Amino acid sequence: MSLTVAYAALATGIIVWAVLVTKFRAKPWERQAATAEGADLPVASPKRIGLWIFLAVITSLFCLFVSAYYMRMGNHAGHGMPGAVGDWAAIRDPSILWFNTLLLICGSVAMQSAKAAVARSQVQQVRVRLFAAGLLTFAFLIGQWLAWRELRYSELFSPANPAVAFFYVLTAVHGLHLVGGLVVWARTLTRSLRKDVELIDVRLSVELTSVYWHYLLLVWLGLFALLLST
Repeated sequence: MSLTVAYAALATGIIVWAVLVTKFRAKPWERQAATAEGADLPVASPKRIGLWIFLAVITSLFCLFVSAYYMRMGNHAGHGMPGAVGDWAAIRDPSILWFNTLLLICGSVAMQSAKAAVARSQVQQVRVRLFAAGLLTFAFLIGQWLAWRELRYSELFSPANPAVAFFYVLTAVHGLHLVGGLVVWARTLTRSLRKDVELIDVRLSVELTSVYWHYLLLVWLGLFALLLST
């Protein structure tokens, strides 16, 4: 199982690398200059390219974490270091994780709705939906903290159990990426609240933020499925 996951992580990295190489060979910045008169045409800005590179790095990071998770879990079955056999004990995932997942899904939907409102030039709706997306994400992070407490005070908690350590690491790393996204979200929301704001000034920020939110939702669904299945 561990080798399969490792090979899958490697394959994912190769695919992401190939996609990035294709994008750079297309030289979107040159097309952007050539189509300056058609401002309404979709172009790949440096910010978009930067986001995709960042998502590629995050993908590699989480693939490595998942690979390490399976490899470490395999130790208790006798496939790892002899001294580690038997130290892995499955934990019961906190029930609040289901509610947290629903909150993050709603946050992603709200962010997509804000993106749609930008396309329709609805300034007030952009503000309301951006605020809702951030609020739901804050609620998700609070829920994750409550899940930590629930596990900490459960009878299955043990500092020596690798399953407990991986639960905290995986959820913490995901949460930190969401906190970073909230920093960008706060800046975008602040800009949208200006009285003289032009939606074209925040359109790209909203679009990229929505992509980041959808990506982290997919990452969380994958992590949640991993935790439930093991």
